[in-house]
Amino acid sequence: MSRTKTVLGLVILLLTAGLQLLPGAAFDRQHRLYALVLDRFVKQGLVDYTALKASPRDLNAYLDSLAEVPEAEFKSWTLDDQVAFLCNLYNAATLQLVIDNYPLKSLKDIGFLPYAAWRTPTVRFQGKLITLQSLEHEIIRAKYPTYPGIHFALVCAAKACPTLRGEPYLGPRLKAQLDEQAREFLADPAKNRVVAVRRTIFLSKIFQWYEEDFVLNGGSVLGYVNRYLPPSDQEDIKAGGFKIEYLDYDWSLNDSKSAKKK
Repeated sequence: MSRTKTVLGLVILLLTAGLQLLPGAAFDRQHRLYALVLDRFVKQGLVDYTALKASPRDLNAYLDSLAEVPEAEFKSWTLDDQVAFLCNLYNAATLQLVIDNYPLKSLKDIGFLPYAAWRTPTVRFQGKLITLQSLEHEIIRAKYPTYPGIHFALVCAAKACPTLRGEPYLGPRLKAQLDEQAREFLADPAKNRVVAVRRTIFLSKIFQWYEEDFVLNGGSVLGYVNRYLPPSDQEDIKAGGFKIEYLDYDWSLNDSKSAKKK
């Protein structure tokens, strides 16, 4: 009996996810197909690229569904739904780029020219083939400047990036999800840390690269960061006299297999 219920449940789930692929069907803004991918292949922010490369069907279907969303439908959504869609697109397209070139040690190893992975058109969006660089800078950052939290959501498959969230970004929950990502990122001492006795805060280069975004939304990098630090660190920084030093960026792949070898 329990086996019958399990099979029936899986059939219903697959049929529900498949509805978004029917011609004329509205896009599934719950991103259920992507949720299946994340649940199966992502654990604690690390990705089992070997298994994903062997079973890419759901990821392929999800990217197909994203590519089929017309501009008019996309523009009819709330800004939160649009940003959630774009963050999921960036991360899913990056997963696809990795498995298309796997095995590799870093996304930077793809191609012959520097940063070729980000500068090669690989992302299907509204009838065009664009680059990850264009998606991030010309669309997400340029059109949604009041969403600096996207820097804690976009994951370029590097260990120094924010962790790949184990669930899709969803419009109704987006702000809470981005805030949670920011707090988690700033709480990771390998990526950011406060050393009060040295009056120094060591930050990820993300805060240096996108300084203007954080200044726009927080008055300064330190002002923005302090919103998401633990209360004890917030009090230390409010006392003043802190300087910022930026940490080296670990571009090695966020691969669960390489993590297990250590």
